[in-house]
Formats: sequence, C-alpha cells, structure tokens
Amino acid sequence: MKTAFLLLFFSLIPACSFGPGNLQSKHSSDLDTRKIKRLAVLGPAAMVKSQSKIPFTAASPADARVAERDPAELLSKLVYSAMASFSNWQIVSENEVREVGETVPDSNETARLKTIGELVYADAVVVSRIQRFRERVGAEWGIKSPASVAFVLDLVDVKRGDIVWSARFDETQQSPAENILVLGDIGQRGVKWLSAEQLAESGVRKAVAQLHQIITR
Repeated sequence: MKTAFLLLFFSLIPACSFGPGNLQSKHSSDLDTRKIKRLAVLGPAAMVKSQSKIPFTAASPADARVAERDPAELLSKLVYSAMASFSNWQIVSENEVREVGETVPDSNETARLKTIGELVYADAVVVSRIQRFRERVGAEWGIKSPASVAFVLDLVDVKRGDIVWSARFDETQQSPAENILVLGDIGQRGVKWLSAEQLAESGVRKAVAQLHQIITR
C-alpha cells in the first residue's frame, strides 16, 4: 500500500506546475513608426488618487508578509524591471517619475499622464492596472488553490495622448492534467506552483517582450 502511494505521489509531481498564461494585446498600426525610445513607467502614486485599490488575499503567515506590499506597486516595479532589461530603451528612473508626479495636480487621467510624460521628457508612458491578485494556498510543490492574477498594461503616446498598445494578462495557474497547453512554459517557469508575484512577473515579461518586438522590428 505504501509503495503504491509513493508511486502515485511521484507520478503526480510533474503535473503540479506552470501555465502558459493568457495574454491578449492590440496596438495601433503605426506603432513601429512612432520612434518610441524613452519611456516612463507610472506607479500607482502617479495615478489619479480616486482609483480603487485591489486587495491582496493572504493565505498563510508567509503570504501575509508579502501582502504588506501593494499589488499595484508590485506590478509597477515588475514592469519597470522588465523594461529596463532592454538596453535600447531609455527608462526614466522610478524616483524621477515619483518626484515629478508629486508636483502635478490631480485632473483627468489622460491630462495627468501626458503632463508627467512631458516633464520627464518621455516619448511614452506605461500605465499598469491590477484586476486580480490572489495568492496560492499551499507551497510550490503542493497546493490547495493556485495563484490567480489579472492585469492590464497600456502604452500612452505622450505627444498625441492616445493609447498605442494595450495588453491584458489573465491566468489562474493550471497543471498539465487540466490543460495540456501549459507544457509550453516549462522552460521559463520550471515544474512548480508559482506565487502570485511569480505569476505576475511571468505575464509582465511576456507582455513587455512582445511590445519590444513590435517597436524595434
């Protein structure tokens, strides 16, 4: 009986993992001709103050420590890190964006984004919005409930004030037993259940890489 249980346990380990994510995006037909090279990533502090805050649901004491971080702020930092990894982009520092944002009075969101972008001499600004941020219940090798994350990224042309690229990532992590298509991300994620932060980072890197490919092609 014990041998049979162990065989069953080890046979299930590879099935407790990853997921391809669900990334959908659209962009203006002339995005690759707009010469966007200097970008600013706007954190939640730079946004209009009336926006609602998405709560972080902690499932354990360990998760509670992570919950002290605002998911919106975390998403913004993930976007900044992903964009800064491309050497042919000039990314305005987080401190500069924060300091400039504090001097710009609240108005309608479009006008505020445009003003901040102009003051930091950015060609475009990136705005991120968390829609869902639910932590896994369990550990990376065994869970009761998987992490679930959804967010939207928008790229706004500072000169024209229009959104030229928008992407939405929405994933609740699944095992290959639930969805065979998740096998595609083994190389990037490994064979484990991700935390909500890791799942968000996976989606951000995928979205930013896609944007970079469009702009630089």
